[in-house]
Amino acid sequence: MKKTAQLTLLETAIKELGYTLRYEKGNFLGGECRLHENRVVVVNRFLPLEGKIHTLSKVIRQLNPPGLSKEIAAIIDNQVSEGLFSSPEN
Repeated sequence: MKKTAQLTLLETAIKELGYTLRYEKGNFLGGECRLHENRVVVVNRFLPLEGKIHTLSKVIRQLNPPGLSKEIAAIIDNQVSEGLFSSPEN
């Protein structure tokens, strides 16, 4: 599956989980937070495509929602198999 299609699937999953997805500029990678009563996922807009996929995969993995589609589970498993989630801060 192309990386742009992977990103689109992850973005859709984040929105289906009830989160607002925002691409912002700054000195950060991104993650999940609450802003007042809103659940928000923020991603650095200047990350390369792989970085955006990694950030969204990390958030979905941390949320661990039931009933993930096979495609999204495969994207997250691919990120794990590449060792991208092996550091303690992830």
